[in-house]
Amino acid sequence: MTYILAIDQGTTSSRAILFDENMQRANTAQQEFTQYFPQEGWVEHDAEEIWESVLSVCREAMKDADISADQIAAIGITNQRETTVIWDCTTGKPIHNAIVWQDRRTAEICDRFRKAGCEDDVTAQTGLLLDPYFSGTKVKWLLDTVPGVRSRAKAGELLFGTIDSFLIWRLTEGRIHATDATNAARTLLFDIHNGVWSEEICDLLDVPMSMLPEVKDCAADFGSTALFGGDIPILGVAGDQQAATIGQACFHPGMMKSTYGTGCFALLNTGSEPVESKNRLLTTIAYQLDGQRTYALEGSIFIAGAAVQWLRDALQIIDSAPQSGELAAQADPNQHVVLVPAFTGLGAPYWKPDCRGAMFGLTRNSGRPEIARATLESIAFQTRDLWHAMQGDWGDDANVVLRVDGGMSASNWAMQGLSDILGAPVDRPVMQETTALGAAWLAGSKAGVYPDKDGFSDAWSLDRRFEPEMARDDCEAAYTRWQRAVSATMAF
Repeated sequence: MTYILAIDQGTTSSRAILFDENMQRANTAQQEFTQYFPQEGWVEHDAEEIWESVLSVCREAMKDADISADQIAAIGITNQRETTVIWDCTTGKPIHNAIVWQDRRTAEICDRFRKAGCEDDVTAQTGLLLDPYFSGTKVKWLLDTVPGVRSRAKAGELLFGTIDSFLIWRLTEGRIHATDATNAARTLLFDIHNGVWSEEICDLLDVPMSMLPEVKDCAADFGSTALFGGDIPILGVAGDQQAATIGQACFHPGMMKSTYGTGCFALLNTGSEPVESKNRLLTTIAYQLDGQRTYALEGSIFIAGAAVQWLRDALQIIDSAPQSGELAAQADPNQHVVLVPAFTGLGAPYWKPDCRGAMFGLTRNSGRPEIARATLESIAFQTRDLWHAMQGDWGDDANVVLRVDGGMSASNWAMQGLSDILGAPVDRPVMQETTALGAAWLAGSKAGVYPDKDGFSDAWSLDRRFEPEMARDDCEAAYTRWQRAVSATMAF
């Protein structure tokens, strides 16, 4: 049996998933790592700890499955996007903690460039908005703030990359500094129309282009690693949301998926031509294969599964994430508590980085069940915000069915509520590890182990379809309450 090793480096944990030659999961290992919050709105990771966790889970998955390196045809990597690392090109050591995609410290930098009238030009080239979410202003902050870093960068001593690039550098022991088109497209430094780093934007943000990685197809030769007992090629790389889009086989224009992890990210395949959003969505690269770019509209929700973690860790009203749906089902239907989980700002389509969370509609009888229900409903409401924006940009025929994945998609209560709020079917696949599967397919198809896109699409299998059950009047009333709550939160 031949295997593909998928490295899924996420926001709160690193995982290694071994897929067999039939694209079935053979073994998994997972390890959480530390979240650092040095100031309000700041989020950091220790890139060294991430690296050690990746090594650990890969070795654990192989050992537990009794699989050796010579049985692994290729490695695929998928990663938390936008999280920014700068490291020494000789030692490989980071010069600072990684600045996580959720981090809002560069809001003032974004405001300054926005007021200077730069956003239209940036959006025209990158498809993105001037927001702290993206890597470019994080790089600028590190270069401007950490003593001695800018001079070292200009001297060619430092490299920048998102987590995928950092892992590739370490896995290849410093031989390869590369990324793929999907990760490059999230940096705020990449011209998505011409497929090159933008010299103009690098000059604007004062980022030396010598720091930037080579940009490759999602299925390409990213070098090889000998760290797991033998030489294994790295043949697939994609940012986590694009990997999930691939894993859901959303290969045709109009197909849409939504992934519910730490955040929630909805992507709509728009084909070979980028669509400029009129509703403050992002235009991005869905995947790049054989030199051909396929584009997507994306809506980004910063807090989804993280809100359930908040119930567990901060409020301590549940012991584990699956209990959230059980608790929500016990809520009083006559209470209308609304949570706006803007813990690190509001993403699409609002883009309010300084906004913070709020709860509305509390009564003396509001308790744990009502708060749990409001938390899960907030994710459905945010998805509907994106749904409407995508329909406005692409047309009403775009989103007939939504394919879902990620940890929260396992909750029948949450997915039924999502279908109710959207007023549309929601499809959950049998293989819910779609992010890792997407990375595995990229590597496996490049290695000749897995089928082409058509064969992969044929293998996609439905676990359950959720159909709307809520009365439309009740749904619209609930969504109206949500919209009022968001407006009040932004006003505060």
